[in-house]
Amino acid sequence: MRDSRLFPLFEPLDALPGIGPKLKPVLEHLVGGERVWDLLLHLPNAWIDRRTKASFEETVPGEVSTVEGTVSAVIAPYNATAPHRVRLVDDTGFLTLVFFRANGQWLKGQFPLNAKRIVSGKVEEFQGERQIAHPDYVLDPVKDERPPLVEPVYPLSAGLTNKRVHSAQIAALDLIPDDLPEWSDPSQISKQSWASMKTALRALHNPDVYDEGAFEQARARLAYDEALAREIVFAQARAARSDRQSRPLPAAKERHAELLKSLPYKPTGAQINAFRDISQDLKQSYPMRRMLQGDVGSGKTLVGGMAVVQAVAAGAQTAFMAPTEVLATQQHRAFLQLLSPLGYQVELLTGGMSASAREGVLLGLADGTVQVCVGTQALFQEAVTFRNLGLVIVDEQHRFGVMDRARLADKATSPHMLVMSATPIPRTLSMAVAGDLDLSILDEKPAGRQPIETRAMPDTRIEDVVAAVGRAIGRGERAFWVCPKVDVDDDDSTAVGRHAALSRSLNAPVGLVHGRMKASEKDANLEAFRTGRTSVLVATTVIEVGVDVPEATIMVIERAEGFGLAQLHQLRGRVGRGDKPSFCLLLYRPPLTEMAHERLETLRRTDDGFEIAEADYKLRGPGDILGTRQSGLASFRLLDLSKHSDLIEVARQDARMIVERGEELDSSRVEAIRLLKTLLAPQFQKPEET
Repeated sequence: MRDSRLFPLFEPLDALPGIGPKLKPVLEHLVGGERVWDLLLHLPNAWIDRRTKASFEETVPGEVSTVEGTVSAVIAPYNATAPHRVRLVDDTGFLTLVFFRANGQWLKGQFPLNAKRIVSGKVEEFQGERQIAHPDYVLDPVKDERPPLVEPVYPLSAGLTNKRVHSAQIAALDLIPDDLPEWSDPSQISKQSWASMKTALRALHNPDVYDEGAFEQARARLAYDEALAREIVFAQARAARSDRQSRPLPAAKERHAELLKSLPYKPTGAQINAFRDISQDLKQSYPMRRMLQGDVGSGKTLVGGMAVVQAVAAGAQTAFMAPTEVLATQQHRAFLQLLSPLGYQVELLTGGMSASAREGVLLGLADGTVQVCVGTQALFQEAVTFRNLGLVIVDEQHRFGVMDRARLADKATSPHMLVMSATPIPRTLSMAVAGDLDLSILDEKPAGRQPIETRAMPDTRIEDVVAAVGRAIGRGERAFWVCPKVDVDDDDSTAVGRHAALSRSLNAPVGLVHGRMKASEKDANLEAFRTGRTSVLVATTVIEVGVDVPEATIMVIERAEGFGLAQLHQLRGRVGRGDKPSFCLLLYRPPLTEMAHERLETLRRTDDGFEIAEADYKLRGPGDILGTRQSGLASFRLLDLSKHSDLIEVARQDARMIVERGEELDSSRVEAIRLLKTLLAPQFQKPEET
């Protein structure tokens, strides 16, 4: 039951004055919810200082100013396109107000000669004179009209004005209860000199003074509240998970030694450390939930294979889920190579299989003879049953929803789960991305990986690039050619157009892959490139992750200035997987912006995915880097990862203490935490993966 004190906050938006049937759906769309509380969580992203300046002389061109003056003239336009002008004067000079396409009679009514007026707006300098075009406020001081001293500026959508949102926020603030108990650790509140949540919201939505430090402090207070709510949910999920029974999978040292002995290379220290974490988790009597994150080519498959060995050696089956048939087929091939020498039966299950082949795999899973099954979403369909599923591995986890993982985990009672991601993220954000998962990072590359020489060049040299690709094909190598779009009439850098051009220019078969193709056609064209039936593959970013073709030595990325750093790095990782020197050619259309130049220069300088992620983070912010489907990130409404990521660790420690102490906590804080979860935790509540 929701606490009655919160009832006003969960009223519909039209409970606020002035929000009628037309405005309500527009406001709901803006704030992403239907309740008053959703509106209050829609924070300003800037504030305007509208305190009245002492004189016109104090105004600064390019800044918003509020001034008071006397109307000395209303000047009609001298032609049809010229504006009306209103001249204001004070003791220091004059200021001109400019109105395009205005009604002259209305202006004279608004600005009677010799009347005092308060105006507020952005001051510009034009032909040596200061002016304000279409002021935000025109007020009569005789009527005691004044603009707000500080005006919050909100993100808006069509159909809404800043004034309308601000007035709704002021009404909503009055509905916040005064008697909400404090849920955060008192020492943290004291250390940061934070006010209450209500005071922090009021400081942002309706501040009395313009104080950037106060705005930042209020935002940090709210960010911590959200971080704490999130971490309490995750801490409780971890505690609940530790109470569930899962089959322990003991270490298999002899089998691991056999696997490592069969490899033509030595594992990296990062691989050994990551597997040590995983092995320890698998030995527990409660289910593992761990993320294995590694850069392109860091060797996640081997670590996953070692986890599979431990599971199978203990008599348990493993399910490995990949997002596409191409990636599933590729991983099946890799696991066959790794595990077949140990005598393990590894099968593939995808939607494109023949009925007879599928039936054979299903029977093997049901009777336990198939020990490892690699597949797509076909794995969690109702017809698929496992005799003894003990380990679930999910590849490219950000491409699956939580429900997908939960449905696969439902094939057994609390199986261990390992999720893998090839998207490096800044280390400062690792805590935010991992969410309720333990995290292991692969930050080394296996020995023997060929370095990739990266060059940036203008697209005026495209003929030289085509010639270089032709020479590589003549040596038996293969090349990717990535385009930003499928097919646009007024743009020649498209996949369809480039495929046609290269088919004419090169004396070799050229393949094509893009997102509009049917899955079967796309998979067939990828397979043709992998097996060498085509020498060049023109594609959009659908080949960004997971396509493994050791013979590919050239990656051409057209209009590279339009891609993000992390995406360029992922695309570059498609080459350099064999024993020949590899190249990544970044074709850009000049002139480059400063940011685009910095992106390409960063990529040319380093192949360290984590360094690149840090640079991308600084250039674009966390949202663009991480996407909207990473665990927990899409739900943050108050916490800005570019400013508040350090608060997550503090909140995690507090949440861990809260959950561990449980019934020992003071009853008032237990009550407060319950209120906090009601207000800020629902977006982090996820279906528990059993």
